[in-house]
Amino acid sequence: MLGKIEEIIDNQVKIKLDIDMTEQPSLVNLHVIFEDGNKKIVAEIANTNKEFMFANVVGEIVNGVFTPGSSSKPSFRSKVRIIDMSELELILGKQELTRGVTNFGTSNVYDGYKINVSINDFFNSHFTILGNSGSGKSSAVASILQKLFTGPTPPINSSLFFFDAYGEYTNAFSKLHERNPQLGYKAYTTNIVDPDCEVLRIPVWLLDVDDLALLLDVTSPAQLPIIEKAIKLVQILTGRSESVIRRKNDIIARAVQDILLSGAESTKIRDQVMGVLTKFNTTTLNLESPIVQPGYTRTLKQCLYVDKIGKMQEMELVVEFIRGYIIEDEVLEDVDANPYYSLNDLELAMDFALISEGILKSDKVFDNANVMSVRLHTLATGENRHYFTYPKYVTKDDFIESLLINPQTGAKAQIINFNINYVDDRLAKVITKILSRMLFQKASTLKPRGSRAFHIIIEEAHRYVQHDSDIEILGYNIFERIAKEGRKYGIFLAMITQRPSELSDTCVSQCANFLILRTMHPVDLKYIKEMVPNISSEIVQQLKNLKPGNCIAFGTAFRVPTSLYIDLPNPKPLSNNVDLETVWYTGQAVAPTTDVSALMTMQVNQQQPRQF
Repeated sequence: MLGKIEEIIDNQVKIKLDIDMTEQPSLVNLHVIFEDGNKKIVAEIANTNKEFMFANVVGEIVNGVFTPGSSSKPSFRSKVRIIDMSELELILGKQELTRGVTNFGTSNVYDGYKINVSINDFFNSHFTILGNSGSGKSSAVASILQKLFTGPTPPINSSLFFFDAYGEYTNAFSKLHERNPQLGYKAYTTNIVDPDCEVLRIPVWLLDVDDLALLLDVTSPAQLPIIEKAIKLVQILTGRSESVIRRKNDIIARAVQDILLSGAESTKIRDQVMGVLTKFNTTTLNLESPIVQPGYTRTLKQCLYVDKIGKMQEMELVVEFIRGYIIEDEVLEDVDANPYYSLNDLELAMDFALISEGILKSDKVFDNANVMSVRLHTLATGENRHYFTYPKYVTKDDFIESLLINPQTGAKAQIINFNINYVDDRLAKVITKILSRMLFQKASTLKPRGSRAFHIIIEEAHRYVQHDSDIEILGYNIFERIAKEGRKYGIFLAMITQRPSELSDTCVSQCANFLILRTMHPVDLKYIKEMVPNISSEIVQQLKNLKPGNCIAFGTAFRVPTSLYIDLPNPKPLSNNVDLETVWYTGQAVAPTTDVSALMTMQVNQQQPRQF
């Protein structure tokens, strides 16, 4: 018996001690049982002195089952004792690993006690791993997954998609196949200059309106119809049939007709028409197209002549000629649509979409579209075009399945790593969203629902999972949609970050499990206290002093907040800091010395003028 209950205030119990604390090991953070007949209330020792102990109620054991929560309070007649092993297993889990259970680490409170976690309880929901730089986040992730895949029953049907901000994890997972032939790891890189693995490429024809809106940094919903029209047109304009040429002519003719009937000065009309037909033309409709009249034939360009008094004499003739290319009700057959196209094709289609929307006669349309057109041109002609150049036609399902297959072995890969270290944050964010959205669409259309599971793990998540303009432009944010709807489809979000306060609140609120390593920033600590369930002020204070690799775990996979040490992974991810002793001092011509006179002599010699 430890003592007797003297006071109960809210969730805290004050115990007057009957034992000599000077002869006891540290009891802080151990669990005690308040036992009254068949009733067992569990509490965690928060602090103690020589006379009193203060413990916070964490749950109740009823019929051999631990229920977390503080709704029940002990009676003053309760016997107070330290928890025994059988009771501890009800709270922290059993020690043996069985099917569906994996090890996370070792308890910081109970020496040598292994913290084993139900795979369903942890991985069947969204989770977050938080901690300052250097606290051990990357090592924690690598250790947890290595143990998951090297345990007695590795999840060979799992699909984990890593968005690796620094290219750290290949070193930790590339040898999985050597440990178990059923396991595979596949890596993609954004390094197009010196790739050490396959370059990440996304087929441009798989991008829909929302994807292109993100890629082109759309700022207004009014720009979306232009992208939608460009996507429809590009499948037509890349064709070569007669009906395709007629459709091209129709678009050009409508734009030219709008200019001709705009009522502007003749010289302006001439210049705009020539500008359109110089950039947009076909073999049958261009500036050299013949206009045949009784007795003579002239080119369209010649008919655009403006006389000395500023009048286009052949205006009616030109209008009539252009109208001959306008079609009203013709519908292209499916065979005329080409699903395979490039960024250059899309750029051409965007230009056609813009003139069909009247860019030349409306300043508003021009303002909405011009920046978007310039961005598409920059993408199509710049280095980033490589990420949207794909060697052959694939469907979206084919593309996703190809991500999961190791081309060397032809077997399934369980971990797919996207190294996004070599692109800027904006493009990395867009790539992450595009691929995540594809996975969400795939998962949400599977039948039966939930027959497969996809985990999206995002390193440095505060750079990508934010509350940004997507909701205003598209009506949703893909990460928030996954956070709210993903569980029922079998798609889960895992966020690894050092700045939780910069994450989307919606995504954090949907997480069921948290692993929190050392965190020191006051804004982040305040955010954690407000957002993470079942976290007390005492635990928040502990977060500031955790050693690297130590964390406090909360959530559905942990019956109570659990302090544990996560074992170092083997091999480690490449997340170590720079060793300045090696970088600064290796290979120096002059060895370090503590001889003051020698140092002074060296300094004097350095000050002497050089002799040439």
